[in-house]
Amino acid sequence: MNEEYFNCPEFKPKMHKKLLKYILREIPRNDGSSDANRVVIAHFAVLGLGILGELDSITEYEKEKLIKWIYSLQVVDDEELVSGFQGSSIMNTKDNKNKNSPYKWGHITNTYSALAILLLLGDDLSKVNKKSILLSLRALQNDDGSFTATRLGGTESDMRFVFCAASISYILNDWSGLDMKQMIEYVHNCISYEQAFGQVPGSESHSGSTFCALASLYLSENMDKLSECQKEGLVRWLVNKVDFGFSGRTNKPVDTCYSFWTGGSLQLLGAYKLIAPYERQRHKLMFAQHRNGGLSKYEDFPPDPLHTSLGLAGLSMMGIDHLEEVHVPLVITNKAHEHLKFLHNQWSQF
Repeated sequence: MNEEYFNCPEFKPKMHKKLLKYILREIPRNDGSSDANRVVIAHFAVLGLGILGELDSITEYEKEKLIKWIYSLQVVDDEELVSGFQGSSIMNTKDNKNKNSPYKWGHITNTYSALAILLLLGDDLSKVNKKSILLSLRALQNDDGSFTATRLGGTESDMRFVFCAASISYILNDWSGLDMKQMIEYVHNCISYEQAFGQVPGSESHSGSTFCALASLYLSENMDKLSECQKEGLVRWLVNKVDFGFSGRTNKPVDTCYSFWTGGSLQLLGAYKLIAPYERQRHKLMFAQHRNGGLSKYEDFPPDPLHTSLGLAGLSMMGIDHLEEVHVPLVITNKAHEHLKFLHNQWSQF
């Protein structure tokens, strides 16, 4: 057994909490280098705190301020069909406040992340313009069933945005914003010769793409569209990406975030127990901890919000460190998902 296996660093949740709260405080500030991803960064920070069971460490004032900021990024534009949430306020000015203007558009990933943040913080989504978001979502679906990130602008179309579309539809409890048949067809067309999913048809299998494909089928209650043979091939490919850590592609090094993408895919297939016991995988994640808090992509790399929250989500699935459970297909906590189910029940009564 490798010597480092016995010299495993201690799990440091308090340090991770400190870093995530710092990141969250910095989110509203002006920083051009990360501006387009500001809502996504906030999602990872809030998710990480939720998994640590530390959302209560955010004061009510801070929560209200964050929720208000999220709603300030909502765009309602049924004429251009660009409704949703922006990633930041970069395109917002005094002149276009509360008005539509060129390039003041929603983005499918930011819309998903904004909704996820609101759920994690316990918001009731009453200020979300569901009708406009679903109308614009429909305009983002391509003829092949994939989705683009924005209405125009030459953005990519791949499995990531299929997942965002499915998640938005699930959260809003309304699937009228997409053509289900086309979406399922696209998912099937992305199965590679390795029997897992690629980002687009004809591309190599990738754990991130595989998770997005499986979560989209799971959320839309279409897991039965995969044959038992296909599921067996998927499980075999995913299990082969787990050894002393998790990797996301064939012949690639292990990477912290794949503890969730690969592990989450196995969980969606009901096969996570096949990689038990989890100590080897957990130990690898412990070495990705940074001395100042947070988890990094690789050992001795700087930490970042994505790898911190997804690494914590991976640890949560292992059930070893007394972390909050994760609702895997939506990438939120189980508590947030229970809150969403409560909202769905309320909506159904009107």
